Amino acid sequence: MTPMADTTGNIPDTGAPLAGDPAPRKSSWRHIGPGIVVAATGVGAGDLVATLIAGSNFGYTLLWAAVVGCLVKISLAEACGRWHLSTGRTLFDGWASLGRWTTWFFAVYAVIWGFVYGAAAMSSSALPLQALFPDVMDLEWWGIACGLVGLVFVWFNKYSVFEKVMTVLVGVMFVVTVYLAVRVTPNLGDAFAGLLPVLPDEEDSVLNTLGLIGGVGGTITLAAYGYWVNAKGWTSSGWMKVMRLDNRVAYLTTGVFVVAMLFVGAELLHSANVAIAGGDKGLMQLGDILEEEYGTATGKLFLIGFFATSFTSLIGVWHGVSLMFADFLARQRGEREARGDELASGRRERSWAFRAYLLWLTFPPMVLLFQGQPFRLIIIYGVLGAAFMPFLALTLMWLLNSSRTPREWRNGPLSNTMLALAGLLFLVLCVKQVWDQPWADFF
Repeated sequence: MTPMADTTGNIPDTGAPLAGDPAPRKSSWRHIGPGIVVAATGVGAGDLVATLIAGSNFGYTLLWAAVVGCLVKISLAEACGRWHLSTGRTLFDGWASLGRWTTWFFAVYAVIWGFVYGAAAMSSSALPLQALFPDVMDLEWWGIACGLVGLVFVWFNKYSVFEKVMTVLVGVMFVVTVYLAVRVTPNLGDAFAGLLPVLPDEEDSVLNTLGLIGGVGGTITLAAYGYWVNAKGWTSSGWMKVMRLDNRVAYLTTGVFVVAMLFVGAELLHSANVAIAGGDKGLMQLGDILEEEYGTATGKLFLIGFFATSFTSLIGVWHGVSLMFADFLARQRGEREARGDELASGRRERSWAFRAYLLWLTFPPMVLLFQGQPFRLIIIYGVLGAAFMPFLALTLMWLLNSSRTPREWRNGPLSNTMLALAGLLFLVLCVKQVWDQPWADFF
């Protein structure tokens, strides 16, 4: 077969299995793994709070929006995995073929986003630990301890160990969230009615609904999915069926987390007309409410689940985004074609670039734990974060409809529709996020 033309000057992989890549004949549950990792990383404390607040404000009315959010993310993650497997090239290599603007965007995003996210992840992981062990040390030191544990764990372990630990923590998250959903005894009739696409009769209900759809599990971690697919050892199109099963498991798991927390918000908060704060403090308030309603054991179990949720996001970003950054620097240093088999070999995880970004995520953000988050930097962080998801959706459409992708694996009508809807959704949310920033105070 003649290699397909590519505007970058590289010859794309035709999808034939690479040497040493014995792809299975059919998909199998025993192969899944990267999906568990992306689900655990993508669902952070902020996602759970957003869903809780939706449940407390609107009851079960927006359950359908949470389900749609999972379907949107399935299409995005599947597109990332399909690019990696069908071409044998990494997502950043695909971005770089679209022009230098993608390189500049990613470089600025990775530096600023990583700095602020590092502090947020450490703080989020520290909150439940301080609540569980109040007399041990201050919140800032718990945060530093979480960051250091994440650093050491990712630094010294390859993907296989990382995946096993993430699977255990996901198991903890699953048990806790399902237990809470059952404990509050949801009204299943109202829940099924919530699957009908109805908007709440309140101001800004459309934007609130879009925000819930867009906030269901994943930002840059969706882009990292293809990297984890390769790190697992899947490097050719022979693994496509396995990847698609794995991806569905990821967002089925995410859906369980989100629906369970919406049940808790609808039954525990909406019925009692209780409001909670946004962000991690909202989860701390929920822990107190659960302890009052159902006893100390339930409150403590929730805090353990809260820690598992936050810490999986921390180590997931420490690993996945560091892989992406290492790939970015390899390309900048002249490796004209970044390939999936390089990730499968584990060499990226041992590279100086991978470990340099690990250090960037861990040590500089510790300053923010003590000094608070700088105002202007937070605004830039918010804008870049809002811009990443439309960037991901629209560039995937570009790549997967072009000759950069072997014809067999290009987008079909369903993929194009879902990616277009995702791009439009995130573009609207991006504009709203930029509009809502206090720009008058910025200058």
